[in-house]
Amino acid sequence: MKDIKNFKAGTWLKQIEYRSFSPNLIHESWVLSDPAILTLLSQADRNLGKLDAFSDLVPDIDFFIKMHVTKEATVSSKIEGTQTSFQEALAKEEDLDPERRDDWQEVHAYIEAMNQAIQDMEKLPIYTRLIRKTHAVLLDGVRGQEKLPGEFRNSQNWIGPSLKHAVFVPPVHTEVHALMSDLEKFIHDDQLQIPHLVKIAMVHYQFETIHPFLDGNGRVGRLLITLYLLDKGLLKYPTLYLSDYFERNRRDYYDNLMRVREKDAMGEWIAFFLKGVIETTASGIRTFQEIISLREKYEFQELIKLGKKQGDAKRLITALYRQPIVDVGQVEKMLDVHNSTANRMIRDFQELGILEELTGFKRNRIFAFKEYINLFR
Repeated sequence: MKDIKNFKAGTWLKQIEYRSFSPNLIHESWVLSDPAILTLLSQADRNLGKLDAFSDLVPDIDFFIKMHVTKEATVSSKIEGTQTSFQEALAKEEDLDPERRDDWQEVHAYIEAMNQAIQDMEKLPIYTRLIRKTHAVLLDGVRGQEKLPGEFRNSQNWIGPSLKHAVFVPPVHTEVHALMSDLEKFIHDDQLQIPHLVKIAMVHYQFETIHPFLDGNGRVGRLLITLYLLDKGLLKYPTLYLSDYFERNRRDYYDNLMRVREKDAMGEWIAFFLKGVIETTASGIRTFQEIISLREKYEFQELIKLGKKQGDAKRLITALYRQPIVDVGQVEKMLDVHNSTANRMIRDFQELGILEELTGFKRNRIFAFKEYINLFR
């Protein structure tokens, strides 16, 4: 067994006009001896267990999963430079200004990649086949689609303005297959007895260091965190995402990854990662508590004011948990009613403070369940 404090990240190799980083293989039996990291691990494990248990207490939990996935897709894509807001991501593409639609498409490609990967994990474990398929979905029909979707790179990539002036240059492409094979073995070797949160922290670091694709490495690497937690049974539902934590601490995120490569500081990276799990799980629990309170407020206090219309009102508010930004046509379909009935129900929901009109127009109006949307911001 090797102590993580003795971790050796790899070697910098001199190339023509730049240095690439050749990471060491990580399929080893690692142990933790740092008391500070062990304390963080204990807290992170407790919080993760509470979040998973709390998700069982939320009625109709599947209604709220879309919101979690949409937020993750929005923030993870934002790290890569897209400008779509959370509220825009919940809207229909045709309701956005044309210049905003490319970013919207990238966010929704991420949502599709996440949902497809979760579905595929019913038959496929997290092998490179699943990772490559997820990458293909992520880049399907969006910017970057010319950069070998679903295939490991066959040329050098880099992070930064140019190869010569790069912030970081990953290993040469001829190393990628062997490194990803080693990473795959590390993920699935349950004989190693490494705590799962430590293991996925190391997996994320190694994946981002290998940078196996020409594009989309950051998004796939962050997505892998949630897929791993689901695959190993630490979560029943995809309710934990660290992209928001990484975005709010972006400089520390990148600095900690680089410190591993430059100073072998794997312990510092794991500590940063575990703090993110602690902070994010606590936030997730609060969100679930607020969802329960909001449901009680509207379903048991406000909707009863609608008298005989309560049945349709409950059906509508349940649909709004999945799709909190709607137009009249969508409400017609949700309730299977005529246009006039849909308009009256929307007006009732506006009077109750549930829906807020966004456009200010008299035609083609769009409405948002703002209080609910704000729970995820």
